[in-house]
Amino acid sequence: MAQVLWLLSRLDLNNLLDILLVTLLFYALLTVLQGTRAVPLLRGLLLVLLLTLILRSIFNLTTLGWLLDNALPALIIMIPVLFQPELRRALENLGQGGPWSRRPWNASAAQEMRQAIAEIATACTELARQRVGALIVVERSIRLDEYAERGAWLDARLSARLLQSIFYPNAPLHDGAVLVRGGRILAAGCVLPLSEDVLDSYQYGMRHRAAIGVSEATDAIAVVVSEETGAIAVAQRGRMVRWLDGEKLTGLLEALLHLQEVRAFPRRGKG
Repeated sequence: MAQVLWLLSRLDLNNLLDILLVTLLFYALLTVLQGTRAVPLLRGLLLVLLLTLILRSIFNLTTLGWLLDNALPALIIMIPVLFQPELRRALENLGQGGPWSRRPWNASAAQEMRQAIAEIATACTELARQRVGALIVVERSIRLDEYAERGAWLDARLSARLLQSIFYPNAPLHDGAVLVRGGRILAAGCVLPLSEDVLDSYQYGMRHRAAIGVSEATDAIAVVVSEETGAIAVAQRGRMVRWLDGEKLTGLLEALLHLQEVRAFPRRGKG
């Protein structure tokens, strides 16, 4: 108790600020790693360190203390190596996420995007009913030209019928992804990077892994229709929401694209 009071008496503004910054740093690290395969690894590492510190303090183990003192710097260097994909993704998200990177919608562009979302939802609902697989990627602030170059450029007006015809079985472009920019189809038959950070990879097919992969590499939103189950899913920032219907898909896409914040003004009548 006396040691605690002594420590409290020596706290000043600089010490409190130091503790706060370290706490925020650890919180940010855990937030970045949440939901990834790095979490069990980090949890095990912290558990080993905690048990080692407890044993050292209780039993005064000299050799164990020496080993810990010499291994700790190596562990600090090892953490960025072990968590390199997650840390890289976090640095990429600094420029992708947050309100400062969000491009504001004007009323006409928002209406065009809402119409595109409605067509996507209609197409996905019908494709899911027929158990036809599909992968549709909606571009946001990061351009998808490098992936479009791997497929066929279309630059066509987006419609439910066109999407269904693209993904129809045995169609020339049905195996790849459709890329959407604004209210138009940019390209089809595109090859996307596969995610390696899928915890239950046996539950996901190639389309789902590609959807998660492109959402990890960019800020795009990927919509997947499973040909095995007919389930509709959405991937963003490496996370996936599954078992959506047409209405939930529409609401989720509008929320992720921040279209619910835009209210179109009524047009003035002539004269």
